[in-house]
Amino acid sequence: MTSVQRLDFGYFLRPAEETDAGKARAEPCFGYLIDHPEGIVLMDSGMGQHPVVDEHYRPHRRPLEAALADVGHTVDDVQLVVNCHLHFDHCGGNPSLGGRPVITQRRELEEARTTPGYTLLELVDDPSIRYEEVDGEVELLPGILVVPTPGHTNGHQSLLARLRDGTVIVAGQSHDTASAFGADALAQQLGGHFASDVPQPPAWIERLMALDPRRVVFAHDQALWEP
Repeated sequence: MTSVQRLDFGYFLRPAEETDAGKARAEPCFGYLIDHPEGIVLMDSGMGQHPVVDEHYRPHRRPLEAALADVGHTVDDVQLVVNCHLHFDHCGGNPSLGGRPVITQRRELEEARTTPGYTLLELVDDPSIRYEEVDGEVELLPGILVVPTPGHTNGHQSLLARLRDGTVIVAGQSHDTASAFGADALAQQLGGHFASDVPQPPAWIERLMALDPRRVVFAHDQALWEP
């Protein structure tokens, strides 16, 4: 039976200039472990380290090994890695995963490598990392899909897991909060029958909702979305 468990990678302080409220806020950093009968999949691997990053975000990190131990697993148990995108706070533990396939959208990897200031290149180009680049939606294991959800980055992707009690979408940073996701889900449900000044939801929301999610979980929000 497939299950999804949250991993606690610590927190960081998002500075005021990066928040809608204009005030600094603490944000959790979560990954997710998908325990599937055919293998264990890790969605995101924690926060990388760099003096500039540490000064800007003042992170409190929990290592990948500790986060996995919380849910009764070790690094050796992980067979497949998915990064929702390649910013420092989502791929920090990749170098410690020693050659496991890392699934990334081709566009995400290209932009991470070529866009100045995009991420920590020493994380992305660590020689131990074995990327498997994909273009679009892919089924990794029976009932486990990656689905492109661009917005936060052009190559952002989410992970879908079909469980016995319904579908869970691990949305990464497709949205910063469950409430923001809920607003887009409602706008998609309304089908454009609302005031013209209400922003249109991203096109891929329709695809996610067609998968009939029972729960949607996020990288930086303790809350979850349910229909």
